[in-house]
Amino acid sequence: MAEAAADKKATDIVIVDLRGLVDYTDYMVVCTGNTPRQTKAISDEIRRVLKEDHRIMPRRAEGEREGEWVLLDYLDAVVHVFTPQARDFYRLDRLWREAPQRAFGDGEGVERAAASSS
Repeated sequence: MAEAAADKKATDIVIVDLRGLVDYTDYMVVCTGNTPRQTKAISDEIRRVLKEDHRIMPRRAEGEREGEWVLLDYLDAVVHVFTPQARDFYRLDRLWREAPQRAFGDGEGVERAAASSS
């Protein structure tokens, strides 16, 4: 999911490990597109890759029409694609600061303790 988002130039991609913290999913992928049009392109690419390569369709998708915040629910992982303004407003990755997080992109996955990122 993160790789597909990166292929469409998503920025600030973060994978949040929610195992043991919530019952509804194991992981959350949060990323940013510059415009609503780009957030739609990012979510379309994630859907395409998961459907073609893994034969998985999202259980639920929301926000694709507006494109400010697109949510793709794949049960074990939930993807949130935000515009910069929506991401700053909702701050989902900061909401789960106690969860282990990994930044994805620039060829490097970086583990970070969410508690140390305020």
